Amino acid sequence: MSWISKTLTSSIGRKIVMATTGLFLCSFLVVHLLINLQLLRHDGGASFNFWAEFMGTNPVIRFMEIVLMLGFAVHIYQGLALAIKNKKARGAQGYVVNHSEQNSQWASRNMALLGTLLLIFLIVHLMNFWVRSRFDAFGGLAEVKVPNLDHPVGDLYSVAAASFKIPWYVALYALAQIALGYHLWHGFRSGFQTLGVKHPKYTPAIYYTGYVFSVVIAVLFALVPIVMFFGDQYQPRPATGQTVEQSLTEEPAALR
Repeated sequence: MSWISKTLTSSIGRKIVMATTGLFLCSFLVVHLLINLQLLRHDGGASFNFWAEFMGTNPVIRFMEIVLMLGFAVHIYQGLALAIKNKKARGAQGYVVNHSEQNSQWASRNMALLGTLLLIFLIVHLMNFWVRSRFDAFGGLAEVKVPNLDHPVGDLYSVAAASFKIPWYVALYALAQIALGYHLWHGFRSGFQTLGVKHPKYTPAIYYTGYVFSVVIAVLFALVPIVMFFGDQYQPRPATGQTVEQSLTEEPAALR
């Protein structure tokens, strides 16, 4: 086994991989959130569909999508490997322990549980949105016209609007954001600590930034489906020959 393999399979190596992939995924969350917030604009989904089309067709974004999926896969694999190894070594304790705050201790001890909840949500979410739009699965997407584009685009807005009218899906989404908030809160600062960014002058700022980042990201992500659930103005476009009510009852297998 080479020194690279030994390093990456050691505890510290796995933590470094978790830290770097986790911090990379934080940048994805910011972009994803900015696009999701377009759902709340009162324009019938035009802005959201425009940016969804851009993200789905831009060659640079498509390449970064592959990098992103690899980042998710590596992060999940290393997280599971660390959780199993740490459980064998010292019980069900998290992969990094910080005893400075009670909430931090809770998040640290339950990183595997929080990660598992996020993984379940991610699978359902990807099947409903990403798989449907990229591979034309589960009936694919209806096409609509949006301003500033001379060709029709997939109506991903209607998928979101229909999904966010389903109580259990909204509850799962909101619960997953709570888990995401805790996951980010602990992972953000422990990631910097793992990478050696630890100094009495800078560490408090990193901790505060991580706290604000985790709260803002989690709250705004959860706010989108909740607002759309209660807002009568957020409705999917009926498919040809269908009413809105029929569209809502014909959900893909991922949501049944």
